[in-house]
Amino acid sequence: MPPEVEKSLADATRQSVWAHAFPTDWDFPTLTGEQKTDLAVVGSGFTGLWTAILAKTRQPERDVVVVEKNTLGHAASSRNGGFISESLTHGHAHGQAMWPDDMATLVELGRENMRQIRAFISDYGIDAEWSDCGKTAIAVTPVQAEHLKAVYEINNRFGEAAELLDAEQMREDVASPTYLGGVRVRTGSGLFHPVKMLVGMVRVAQDLGVRFYQHSPITALQARRTGLDLVAPQGRLRAHKAVLATSVFSPLVGGIKARVLPLFDHVLATEPLSAGHLDSLRWRESQGLTDLGNQFHYYRKTADNRIVWGGYDANYYFGDDSSPRREVRDASHTLLAKHFFDTFPQLEGVRFEYQWAGVIDSTSRFTPYFSTALGGRVASALGFTGLGTGSSRFGATAALDLLDDASSPLRRLEMVAQKPLPFPPEPFRYPLVQFTRWSLVKEDETGRRNLWLRLLDSLKVGFNS
Repeated sequence: MPPEVEKSLADATRQSVWAHAFPTDWDFPTLTGEQKTDLAVVGSGFTGLWTAILAKTRQPERDVVVVEKNTLGHAASSRNGGFISESLTHGHAHGQAMWPDDMATLVELGRENMRQIRAFISDYGIDAEWSDCGKTAIAVTPVQAEHLKAVYEINNRFGEAAELLDAEQMREDVASPTYLGGVRVRTGSGLFHPVKMLVGMVRVAQDLGVRFYQHSPITALQARRTGLDLVAPQGRLRAHKAVLATSVFSPLVGGIKARVLPLFDHVLATEPLSAGHLDSLRWRESQGLTDLGNQFHYYRKTADNRIVWGGYDANYYFGDDSSPRREVRDASHTLLAKHFFDTFPQLEGVRFEYQWAGVIDSTSRFTPYFSTALGGRVASALGFTGLGTGSSRFGATAALDLLDDASSPLRRLEMVAQKPLPFPPEPFRYPLVQFTRWSLVKEDETGRRNLWLRLLDSLKVGFNS
């Protein structure tokens, strides 16, 4: 490890940079005894919270309970980079490759979803540090530079305010010797503070009458003649219907585990930058940045002038291992730190104050997965693959429509109606995931998709970035 990288990580706390925004006085009970509700929501991240809020908004008289196995919002919803996007399809290019007939509808649904999130923040006065700053997609290799025009064209095709930048223009906008060009997209995405948003949502849900239980893992979901039993170690929740918003954890019904893959994503956050360091970066519009590789970095500034820097080294562990011990992987944080200083050598000497990891719930098509079980009394929305901060609201809408609204037009969307192909079981899953990852790295190096990736494309599996 280069000494400057080792020094930069020496005092980093293993905690998300956003975690300090959690209230210290949250006091939600454990599920004990026998409780009853109309709608049980399992999971208290963005998907679960949107489900509870929308369910109460649609039917204020409906009793809604959210059950969380740890503390509220402890997983991906509080550990992401704070990017938010209109896209429901992991980008326009991927959506067009997967669902060309539905793409115009999916784009408009994504835009309306984002409008509703903005309105929610405004109506309830949530200080989520929201910024409609867009993002810039950056080429840092000659192969990526060859794709810039295509990225620019598909953004224009779907009505985004996009600008194609050459290397000089890109470096004038944000100063890095590694930049070979970029596409500045001023619409369709932005930045926010995920924990401030999450805390605001919990408070809104409470005001609407939603009840919360935490430290209450649901260990079994049992059908009754007139409803469901959700079994926890110290109690039981009797519900008419349920929504599973559990990410990669505790699938509870059959079929989900085969279709959702846990990937560990690692992130760093710097100390607050000095005025001189900020000037050296330019970055005057403070937009989010991401490079164009299959293995890509995402990064942004925060309100207190830190840089959050993550991505690139997503890791899958044999047997779908998503245990907390996998959050500690020094090799990934060291690699991220090295790439950080390669990108911004003018920041040599800056220290990282935070290093953390979280689990991404991915599917074989890199977009969410919706399903029902137990006679239509249980719906799930999972597999947001790193873009759940915005699309989780759409996922909650779709899950509720699957439970409550047989005439919903969302049911007819191929993305909602059809399930992604399952991943193979172990011991085949791990080597196939690693081989696919190797193939994507080779594509980054050569610009060519090998036979394996082309086969996955033909099956509408994988990521057409």
